[in-house]
Amino acid sequence: MKKYNFDKIIDRKNTDCIKYDATEQFWGVKDAMPLWVADMDFETPDFIIDAIKKRLEHPVLGYTYKNKNHFESISNWLKKRHDFEVAPEHISGSPGVVAGLNLAIREFTEPGDEVIVQSPVYFPFFHVIKENQREIVYNPLKNSGNKFEMDFEDLTSKITPKTKMILLCNPHNPVGRAWSKEELSQLDRIAQKHNLMVVSDEIHADILVNDKAYTPYASISDYAAQNSIIFGAPSKTFNIPGLATSFMIAKNPEIKKRYDHQLHTLHLQKGNILGNIALTAAYEKGENWLDQLLDYLKENIDYSIDFFNKEIPQIKVYRPEASFLLWLDARALGMDNEELKDFFFNKAGVLLNPGYTFGPGGEGFMRMNIALPKKELEKALKKIKKAVDKHMKE
Repeated sequence: MKKYNFDKIIDRKNTDCIKYDATEQFWGVKDAMPLWVADMDFETPDFIIDAIKKRLEHPVLGYTYKNKNHFESISNWLKKRHDFEVAPEHISGSPGVVAGLNLAIREFTEPGDEVIVQSPVYFPFFHVIKENQREIVYNPLKNSGNKFEMDFEDLTSKITPKTKMILLCNPHNPVGRAWSKEELSQLDRIAQKHNLMVVSDEIHADILVNDKAYTPYASISDYAAQNSIIFGAPSKTFNIPGLATSFMIAKNPEIKKRYDHQLHTLHLQKGNILGNIALTAAYEKGENWLDQLLDYLKENIDYSIDFFNKEIPQIKVYRPEASFLLWLDARALGMDNEELKDFFFNKAGVLLNPGYTFGPGGEGFMRMNIALPKKELEKALKKIKKAVDKHMKE
């Protein structure tokens, strides 16, 4: 069994990389360590690179399509890795998860309809609702002290006749919850009662880092299976987000037909020829690599949490159940949103995602990506400690 090296430090600068090359464009910062964009600073696995190289031995990169093996590899992976039965005919491509959310909102809601989000949540959720002239209904998560939970009482109170859809993040970005079967069942009962469609972003499903299972929303009940759409991808799992490898699952044939109509109308169904190759290679050969990645991520998470607890107790960390993202509660530093951003970006020199960008409930928090070599992680944490120590003395 091949052993992979996640300690290898790779210079990603000048590769048209958003995380490293676009920080000044996005944030006006040049020199801060970038721990914001949710991709990993590890090498894309060799079996994916090799598959792409092999395809590039052929001199023609013509029009492509997603063949039978493409969908079967997704189906087989979901069954093998998560015991989730999905027939290949239930799967369609998507140019990306966010693009897929847009297609779903356009097809299954009307302008002026209400769409529920559970903030703080991945910020493109807000954009796909607003930019399609739908109304956002915030159902903020409850902070129980050690973890975040869904607020079902608040959810129920906010549903109106105009409410048509819930955008679910499962596992949740940024708070790191892998929602339990019981929690999703309660959400499903509310959706049934009010005849709501659930559209679920499940892109972090493979990144399980706390001995918690991933429960696909569509597996909860017959209603959930027939009234939901799931989006997934190998992009987070295998560090290939630049290859457009996302997919959509709809067990209801009519829902899939309508989604496919949107996909075909915009001529987005074919995908990227190298992305298609990468997806198949990832799902057919990726288990050993992923198991080693998860072990490394768990060590980074343990190290980070221990460091914060001992060296920077002013910042509370929520242990993620899934994803390589830490949700940091920095409210004890006594700063407003802009002060907190300036503190991390310019005084600590570490670029994290400001919590307020994730919507109500994110104020005073920061999101930190720990998917990087241990030495680089140590460097970032020491920079934060130095800045906090100085702040506390002032």
